[in-house]
Amino acid sequence: METTTTHKKLNELAATAICGNDITSSCLYVSALSIAYAGQYAWIALLIVAAVLFLFRKIYGEVVGALPLNGGAYNVLLNTTTKSNASVAACLTILSYMATAVISASEAMHYLHDIMPSINIILSTAVLITLFMLLVMSGISESSIVAIIIFVLHITAMLTLIISGVWYVSQNGLQVASLNFDAPLTGGFGTALFLGFSTAMLGISGFESSANFVEEQKQGVFPKTLRNMWIAVSVINPLMALCAVMVLPLADVASHQEALLSHLGENTGGSWLATFISVDAVLVLSGALLTSYVGVNGLIKRMALDRILPQLLLKENKRGSSPRILIVFYLLCLSVLFITNGELGPLAGVYTISFLLVMVYFGFGNFLLKSKRARLPRPERATVFSVSLAIFAVVVALYGNIIMHPDYLIVFLQYFVPSIIVIILLLNRNIILTLLLAVVNSFFTTLKHIAAASRLEISRHIRKLTEQEFVYFTKGDDISILNKVMMYVQENEITKKIKIVTILKEGEEVHQAFFKDLEVLDRAYPDIKIEYVQLRGTFGPEIIERLSKEWDIPINFMFISSPSDRFTHRVSDLGGVRLII
Repeated sequence: METTTTHKKLNELAATAICGNDITSSCLYVSALSIAYAGQYAWIALLIVAAVLFLFRKIYGEVVGALPLNGGAYNVLLNTTTKSNASVAACLTILSYMATAVISASEAMHYLHDIMPSINIILSTAVLITLFMLLVMSGISESSIVAIIIFVLHITAMLTLIISGVWYVSQNGLQVASLNFDAPLTGGFGTALFLGFSTAMLGISGFESSANFVEEQKQGVFPKTLRNMWIAVSVINPLMALCAVMVLPLADVASHQEALLSHLGENTGGSWLATFISVDAVLVLSGALLTSYVGVNGLIKRMALDRILPQLLLKENKRGSSPRILIVFYLLCLSVLFITNGELGPLAGVYTISFLLVMVYFGFGNFLLKSKRARLPRPERATVFSVSLAIFAVVVALYGNIIMHPDYLIVFLQYFVPSIIVIILLLNRNIILTLLLAVVNSFFTTLKHIAAASRLEISRHIRKLTEQEFVYFTKGDDISILNKVMMYVQENEITKKIKIVTILKEGEEVHQAFFKDLEVLDRAYPDIKIEYVQLRGTFGPEIIERLSKEWDIPINFMFISSPSDRFTHRVSDLGGVRLII
């Protein structure tokens, strides 16, 4: 069993900065993109996006408040449905992070190329991805210091640009704005707003990241990160688009799409502001790369703990980071960078569809939490109507992006299908090894030494997988509940051993009917060895941790049913115990 290194938890500013650099860097591209489709009314499309994000604040707050563990959409689906469903959400999240990392790093180097034309964009992008991998390896606390510096500088730069735009309009009047607002819209107001909204929804990428490293945050910090990100996006993005429309002719916006904000700064404040915005763009886009590393580290670590991914990824250094996870992600990013030769178009499709699907999955996860874990305490609740409206809005944005860029769907599938095949193979590796053993027995009968060695090695891997023991804590549940537990374990876990444990206080006894139910289960599931353990004490974090060490069973291989409001501990206090009923 892996031992984890304790490390300092993140405060509000640090956690906000890590995920905030990603979401607030969106103003560098989303203003120009939304103006391209919604014209002078792009700021309205961005305000609608802010309203949708407000709905997701409650959705994320309820889900992560009830299940405050790393993994985001993967975590909620793991605790409300099957491992295979959760793995699809995890695969989409990893693809989104991978595309975000490469796009952010490449865009940062494009901005740097404007300042230093001599640099090679692809090589400098690879260097940047390498540097940030090493930074995250040094520890999340150390990474957060860099993130905070970048975040504060970026917010300062954006507010400076907005103030400069307001001052410019006050000095030069509304002539440009009047011309822009009189300009006709292609396809009409409704179509323009729909396409502008669909594009603008990409500006909230990063909002999901905080949920992927919630265990690294201090208690009570997570909902504050959601609030802070929402405020930043709601203020900066619409105002930035409005400033651009008030200052620059629409044709000028179209011709400066790739570096609109630095061009806006040059018009409103001069060359110094344009340079300031370009430097800020390099830094904050690099900060978005940091977000990808931190988010994917939390997610893959959780998947490895749940035995979906290999356990060797869990090895930690003294700083509490997982170098093997970071190196795997780093190599994936580099391979994508060189395969695409730095062309961002194909990656935009992966990023767009995977990110929006992750948001949809989180909304459905909220519904599953309401229906399957209704008794589970949570600090806040999103109404069914608001969750439905939020999912509908994201589906509309997804549809809008696909009709604008049909090729995005093809490119997305080219990345998603191989990824999900790998995950499926890992989930079913016990079956694959068993089949491989049968093949070895069938085809190598003439080569006895090779066959014997192969059988021995494959049998060793199968035994290692199936001998991992699981624990279910029960209060004396009836046979229908216990049967659901056994069905879940049989369908989702590779094991042949389970301990059913009852923690009794002094004077408490288990009803005799419970033992008869266990005998029935033992006959019903002959392939799984059921061991019943009865202990005296009080169920809580201390006894869970003690039993985990005593039995050498990781805490995330221990299950409980959903606790009621009367339960004295929060789920997060139990160290990663999973809910399966």
